[in-house]
Amino acid sequence: MHLVSKINFSKQNYFSLCLALIPLSFIAGNMILNINIILFILSSILIFNKDLFNIKLFTFDKLLILFFLFIILTGITNDILVLNKLSWGTKYATTVRSIFFLKYLLLYFVIRYLIEHKLINLKLFFISCTFASIFVCFDIFYQFTFGQDIFGYKIIPELRKLSGPFGNELIAGGYIQRFCIFSFFLLPIYLSKKQQFKIKFLIPILFLVFFIAIILSGNRMPLLLFLLSIILILFFQKETRKYLLSFIIIFPILFLIVFNSNVKVKSNFKNFYNQISNIIVIGLSADYNQKNYPQYLNEFKSFYETWKLNKYTGGGIKSFRYYCHVRDNIDKNSKFICNMHPHNYYLEILTETGLIGFTIISILFIYILYLGFYKKYFSHSKSRENYLITPFLFLFFIEIFPIKSTGSFFTTGNASYIFLILAILVGLIRKDENSIENKF
Repeated sequence: MHLVSKINFSKQNYFSLCLALIPLSFIAGNMILNINIILFILSSILIFNKDLFNIKLFTFDKLLILFFLFIILTGITNDILVLNKLSWGTKYATTVRSIFFLKYLLLYFVIRYLIEHKLINLKLFFISCTFASIFVCFDIFYQFTFGQDIFGYKIIPELRKLSGPFGNELIAGGYIQRFCIFSFFLLPIYLSKKQQFKIKFLIPILFLVFFIAIILSGNRMPLLLFLLSIILILFFQKETRKYLLSFIIIFPILFLIVFNSNVKVKSNFKNFYNQISNIIVIGLSADYNQKNYPQYLNEFKSFYETWKLNKYTGGGIKSFRYYCHVRDNIDKNSKFICNMHPHNYYLEILTETGLIGFTIISILFIYILYLGFYKKYFSHSKSRENYLITPFLFLFFIEIFPIKSTGSFFTTGNASYIFLILAILVGLIRKDENSIENKF
């Protein structure tokens, strides 16, 4: 019995470490992230073998498998009927991308299995997310102060954004927004009752660090999503509310101080405000022929015409960059023609998997949100006492929030994050709730 217990403990350490390395891999880049995920999947298959594939499937799992199979089917169909006949990409490029995308389905089942069988201790993951978020924040502060970050990445003078450790990718604010929330739960969940007086001091300090760093990064949508996260916590999580109520007063004062003390920050957020106002005015007036027509609405127009080419089954993943250029009614004289994707998850899913794929993924998202919120807040399930679920539930809701600009759903960074959060959330909902981690 002692030997078995020791082996299980070693497995838990190994997989807990693998999971904890994923937030750090996002900083290291897509290649490291892919290597980490593939090693995580392969080692799980080698260790658990048949047990991993004998996992009991429920309705959500079956719909998710259907979505991935449909992606492959629509990829093969488009390659055979259209894309292989044109000088665009390599032969069966969409099919190959669709097959490689299956790694996220495997990632989902691996993490779900490990969570349900208590082979992952999420404490290490929470610590990793906290450390990585704080590191990115201070790298942004360093870059803001000295003109380059600790790795030598310099500020691009003509841009209003800071990249921190991400080099040419201006995604630092988005990274902080996605991972910093775990720090607010790390302290209340894992600190002993004798140490919990520290929370009153540490959480406000962390909030200030994250908030200022996101503002300086220049990523405006992540700032709004970060504040939405705080609002959700305040509204739903009464145990954490007492630590965050002071933020209602702090954040507008802090924002005004930073806004009025830095020209680039002021210009960036003024521009954001003007863009939103312009879109609202044009939308209400239905006047789509104005000279100051926003680029966001141009992207929506390009999506709509592209989607009409393959309404029901879509053009295959990452095919928007081709079909957009051959859509009907394209204005050859316009400065704006096409982007790589329509900058919204749902619009991209519509164009690349059609109404069928869009319906499946929408049902999946609604199903898991209903299940998560119901078990956590509206039922007598023991999930009510499992505070580990909370950050994953809120972050998943924010990630799939429909009214926001996004990157591509099918890229390494976004897909890894979405299926990582989804797998942990489902695993926590379904696992045995009599866990030592269910205390607050």
